[in-house]
Amino acid sequence: MEATNQAPAYPTGATRAILVLTAISCALLELIDVTVVNVALREISGNIGATITEIAWVVTGYSIANVIMIPLSAMLSDVLGRKVYFTASVITFTFASFMCGISSNLWMLVFWRFVQGLGGGGLLSTAQSIIIGAFPPEKIGTATAIFGLGVILGPTVGPSIGGYITDNLSWHWIFFVNLPIGILASISAWRFVPNLAGRVKPRKIDWLGIALLILTIGPLQYVLEEGGSKDWFESAEITWFFALSVASLIGFIWRELSIDYPAVNIKLYRNYNLAMGSFFNLVLGMILFGSVFIFPVFVQVSLGWTATQTGVFMIPGALATAVGMMLIGRFAQGKNPKTFIIAGIFMTFSFLVMLSFASPDSNARHFYFPFILRGVGMAFMMMPILTLALGGLQGKDLAQATGLSNMMRQLGGAVGIALINIYLNHLNAEARGALMTNLTAFNDTTTERLNMMKQAFYSAGYSLNDATDVAYKMLDYSLLRQQQLVSYAHGFLGVGLAVLICLPIVFMIRYKKPAKGQKGGFAAH
Repeated sequence: MEATNQAPAYPTGATRAILVLTAISCALLELIDVTVVNVALREISGNIGATITEIAWVVTGYSIANVIMIPLSAMLSDVLGRKVYFTASVITFTFASFMCGISSNLWMLVFWRFVQGLGGGGLLSTAQSIIIGAFPPEKIGTATAIFGLGVILGPTVGPSIGGYITDNLSWHWIFFVNLPIGILASISAWRFVPNLAGRVKPRKIDWLGIALLILTIGPLQYVLEEGGSKDWFESAEITWFFALSVASLIGFIWRELSIDYPAVNIKLYRNYNLAMGSFFNLVLGMILFGSVFIFPVFVQVSLGWTATQTGVFMIPGALATAVGMMLIGRFAQGKNPKTFIIAGIFMTFSFLVMLSFASPDSNARHFYFPFILRGVGMAFMMMPILTLALGGLQGKDLAQATGLSNMMRQLGGAVGIALINIYLNHLNAEARGALMTNLTAFNDTTTERLNMMKQAFYSAGYSLNDATDVAYKMLDYSLLRQQQLVSYAHGFLGVGLAVLICLPIVFMIRYKKPAKGQKGGFAAH
């Protein structure tokens, strides 16, 4: 081992401001690109001649590369040096964005999205360790609040940015917009990002561990992304990938525990609060990405909102989270994190219950307060969870822990979306079956409404047969909207009840109150 012993030094003034701005900008770029493409998939597929099934690889390829790279970031920072690795990640992400924008066919776009995901995965965890490392331990709450803003704002504003660009420019600009920010961030990263103090460069690289991690995370992410469209384990392909992921996970854990130069130091999970923090990061990812996924689909399908309208509506809730995190970071020093997590759980539960009372007459005015409540609730949960997972760790251990925590949050998002899809499909079928029992020739209300529609279309100039066909289609469309409204309402309530399950686990968190006069923040334990 080659060690470089440096005393911990914290930047101050303009240097710290530029360093933090660079890191948070890169984290935002990565997180926005997770969701920004989603709203433009239909236009992209029509432009490059791909089917809806094929175009999904534009999202899947990015996600797989992203989740693979996140836990490897700490090891690559040790091998290359954090300055070189972070700068290289920014350059890779920026160049891949340009190549995505000029892609002329599906598989060229998928390839460069995969490369973009490799660069993006290196940005997220490294950015978090840079931000936390820029502050002394007693100010970890401030550092966590700054990073948390990116975690919340990225997935939330991504769809609105994507919708606006798609509606007013073209899908190519979804990628080109990254270029000026990426170029400036590359220059700033090379100028201001320091290497880790006490960096230890390994003489051996755990190639087998890296391969097993790729064979664990890659297939698992594929299963979560594509399982719904392939009917899950009814598909031999999904079953095979899942079995490969499980077998590789067993091999990966055995490998990383048995050598002294692991690619991912999972021995850090001996730290009890890191393990608890990673679990809550998984849950946080499920709630954050799940709610961002389910609400836009709900209002666009059931209430007829546009993509741009949906994205713009979600911004105030994200700003509420930003304000909440800044307030908590300032006033919660030395307080018990359990109190804040419990408050956040109840606020998030209340938000989901309020959404479950939506009706066909609901509009944006009915959702403003629930989304403000969600925003504050997410802040109350995220601040103590992020600091809980990383409290007391420094240097190489901090870099490894940030990678593990971010990986769990990203996987939580994929798991949450997959579970919500399964649940909604079940509820849709159940709601349709229940509503169909009322659509019979013996139901006076149904017969009366059908006759009114037939008469209206006949009066508008349709033939009797055409008027009848259109009336039945209108009735079926009305049924479809009603069943979706019912299933989404039940879905919101179901997710809310699932959030409450976390309450008993909160009491398992170990917290030691800081000594009098000591600034311990959430991290004191």
